[in-house]
Amino acid sequence: MAMANPREPRRITRTIPAAQLIGLLLAFVLTAGAGGVIAAGLVIPLASGMDTAVDTGVEVFEEVPAELVPGPLSEQSVIYASDGKTKLATFYAQNRIVVPLDKVSDNMKNAVIAIEDERFYTHGGVDIEGISRAALQNFGGGDTQGASTLTQQYVKNVLIEEADRAGDTFGVLEAREDSLTRKLREAKLAIAIEKEMSKDDILQGYLNIAQFGTSVYGVETASQHYFNKSAKNLSIVEAATIAGITKAPSQFDPVANPEDAVARRNLVIGKMWQLGYISTAERDEAMATKLSSTLDVQPIEVGCDSAGGAAFFCDYVIKEVMLSPEFGETRDDRYNLLYRGGLRIVTTLDMKMQKAAEQTVSEAVPADNGYGLESAITSVEPGTGRIKAMAQNIPYDARAEPAGGTTAQNYSADYMHGNSRGFQVGSNFKPFVLAEWLRSGHKLQDRVSASSYSAYETEFRADGCVHAFTHQPWPVSNVDGAGSGMMSVLQGTFQSLNTVYARMSQQLDLCDVQKTAWDVGYRPMTSGLTRDGAPTFRTIDNPQQADIDVLASMTLGTQASTPINMASAYATFASGGTYCDPVAILEVKDHNGKKIKVPSADCRQTLEPEVANTVAYAMTKVFQTSPWGTAWALSPGLEDGRPVAGKTGTTNGAMQSWFTGYTPNLSTSVWVGEASGNVEHMSVDLPAARWYNESAKVGPLYGGTIAAPTWRRYMDQAVADLPVKSFPAADPKLVGKEPVAPKPDKDDDGGDSGEGGGDSGDGGDSGDTGGDTGGGDNRGGGDITIGGGNGGND
Repeated sequence: MAMANPREPRRITRTIPAAQLIGLLLAFVLTAGAGGVIAAGLVIPLASGMDTAVDTGVEVFEEVPAELVPGPLSEQSVIYASDGKTKLATFYAQNRIVVPLDKVSDNMKNAVIAIEDERFYTHGGVDIEGISRAALQNFGGGDTQGASTLTQQYVKNVLIEEADRAGDTFGVLEAREDSLTRKLREAKLAIAIEKEMSKDDILQGYLNIAQFGTSVYGVETASQHYFNKSAKNLSIVEAATIAGITKAPSQFDPVANPEDAVARRNLVIGKMWQLGYISTAERDEAMATKLSSTLDVQPIEVGCDSAGGAAFFCDYVIKEVMLSPEFGETRDDRYNLLYRGGLRIVTTLDMKMQKAAEQTVSEAVPADNGYGLESAITSVEPGTGRIKAMAQNIPYDARAEPAGGTTAQNYSADYMHGNSRGFQVGSNFKPFVLAEWLRSGHKLQDRVSASSYSAYETEFRADGCVHAFTHQPWPVSNVDGAGSGMMSVLQGTFQSLNTVYARMSQQLDLCDVQKTAWDVGYRPMTSGLTRDGAPTFRTIDNPQQADIDVLASMTLGTQASTPINMASAYATFASGGTYCDPVAILEVKDHNGKKIKVPSADCRQTLEPEVANTVAYAMTKVFQTSPWGTAWALSPGLEDGRPVAGKTGTTNGAMQSWFTGYTPNLSTSVWVGEASGNVEHMSVDLPAARWYNESAKVGPLYGGTIAAPTWRRYMDQAVADLPVKSFPAADPKLVGKEPVAPKPDKDDDGGDSGEGGGDSGDGGDSGDTGGDTGGGDNRGGGDITIGGGNGGND
């Protein structure tokens, strides 16, 4: 812990000769034992012989405080899955696990005392006998010797720790310097600290703060690293091995330098025998034990790389900690809490769902698929906002120079949590339009024309949220001319007909569509307009309702979003109209076990239940075969037959594709596309296409051909242990009465069109909003148009 007051400016003092400092130190120790630390400081000038070093000796003691109050040690923080047992990752500035002394074996205590400070329980912080021996050696012209006790070493490590916490590099170097001046400073503080702390407390502090290997701090961390056990269970041999390391952590590392480690270990065992801690038989047996037979080395892991396929979720959690004021007022405060605070972070991740997501996405869209396609899956629990799974097909690598075929970009997350700008959502946006359709008094059985037509933006209404529309034509059609004549909004929904939704939008206030989309949970990641309506491309890091572009073509999903946002929005329909902000953290405790407040999902009713339930009813029809829905190849839905609802989505040129669907207890969004930008994919052959349709042919990247089968295979596994629930009934007043079906038009080919295996697929529906809107390194710009080639439905 950093010292409460800033470090005072240091004065440059003259060097004190070694012999004179030994004399000063002896005088100081003897006087301190009789009259206290302050009195000892006053005696120093007399003991020095009143020569030219007098003022320097005084300055040494003036600069050293009369007491040292150790702060909390830097501890590793650990992230767990929702079971609280499965460790995902560890983060630390110093890899340390702090434990009380009663959680350390007697063998370990005895080994450290034997090799480092055999008179630990009899001296007062400084060992007079040891100092005298060092003085004789130094006076005799030999190498300079120290006589540091465990207390002095504890003081030294505390000074290093506090300087490190404060970012004081000079202070760290000063605390480590090999000089008698440092010894004198440590001696004063050691004697002072012995008057405030018990011997056991000092021993406990030393065992937790000392370094026992490269990136290994504290005896518990060392025990788990070298022997895969707790420090309370260390044997004589294991304890001696660890105790021998601290003198030179690199030289005596039993993994890197086993021969040196064995020699040092046996020295410790010999000292334990000399002091009576172990018997002769125990000594002989311990020395004869092969080092290799005792080691069970566990890898030292730090960061999200150790989380494997859950690395992107881990990265999301870390960014959530760094962004959230619950974990500190400033970013530096949050960083220090995470890397030094010894946090226990339990997340929302369901490991069974996570493993299913990892396996499914990697099999559906292999990382080396040859088309440059990426894919991501994210699941959210309706009514809580808890993120249950998050996976993608490209491996995680956050290094400055990542390996080929890897990325640190989280395709599922927003810009602040994953450096992603999202991807055009296509017809995944249509349910938001449908929700506004019902909100404004319309019904599912209302009939509109499905025929192709050309509209002008000035024929659409947007009262109060845009300045004015321009008089530009917007040609609207469906794939291969699918759909014509009059049909219900319900049919236009499960067949995802662009023409139906364009005409619906003409009967709505687009400002209300914007509001309803926001209420349900749609969060745009990019925009082709400023909030004042001027054409410009921008990335959105903190989306607001005004960031949803109000255009005639908005109904076809012209803006980009992310799988986590789409899963969260559809979860609003699944929960009867309750929207929850997605959350990744269930519980956080500090190093003392005290709970820390975590970010809230802030669940609130944002959509009328009858509207949410009626939208869900409409989306259950997507899986039917007669008349066909856009996910007919998955009919009847999931393997166990439980109620499901969903929606496909594909953009122009099959650049991006989606399937977002849900049960009452799990909402999942699957995206397949290219993160680097909008690239057409009109001819792809991926494994997922034939999972539920063996006759599927090479064709465009449609939401129903790749994303939907991926969604189903994952969901079959993810919901297997969840209770089967039904959706609440649709509101009859919002459904309306089904009219008597007219005789089919001679030219009506709507029943021959389909997706993912029919005569035609979802050739795209999103209009151009100002250039590319994919995630990653893509760039936007260009003219803003209200249309584009939305010649398809999905």
